[in-house]
Amino acid sequence: MDTTSASKTSLPPSTPRWLRPVLIMDRAGSSWYIGMGFTFAPLLIILDPWPPLVVAAWIAIGLFGLWLGILGIFMATGLAIILRAGEQVPESYWRSVIDFPPTEGAQRRIDEPCGPSAPEI
Repeated sequence: MDTTSASKTSLPPSTPRWLRPVLIMDRAGSSWYIGMGFTFAPLLIILDPWPPLVVAAWIAIGLFGLWLGILGIFMATGLAIILRAGEQVPESYWRSVIDFPPTEGAQRRIDEPCGPSAPEI
């Protein structure tokens, strides 16, 4: 986790301190949950002859899903606190949570052409 990019962003004063860890945990947990879904499906087929193990696997799946739901509630609450104060979260904050490199200088507009411009004749 890169704390330097998060410290350089100017956050609205109403931003809760716990929002960044919640956003990071929700992002990482969701990707693991989706990825493990591909593992749990064959695992449940393999564990089918042993019902207690199938129940244990379903309990693990359910508890992890519950944890992601709780993180989602915290995430929505934190973002609602910011919106209720009438502020916006800057793009640099979102980029630091998603581990994108920070943007430097002027940003290119979406409707601008990519690459070098053709000389006018």
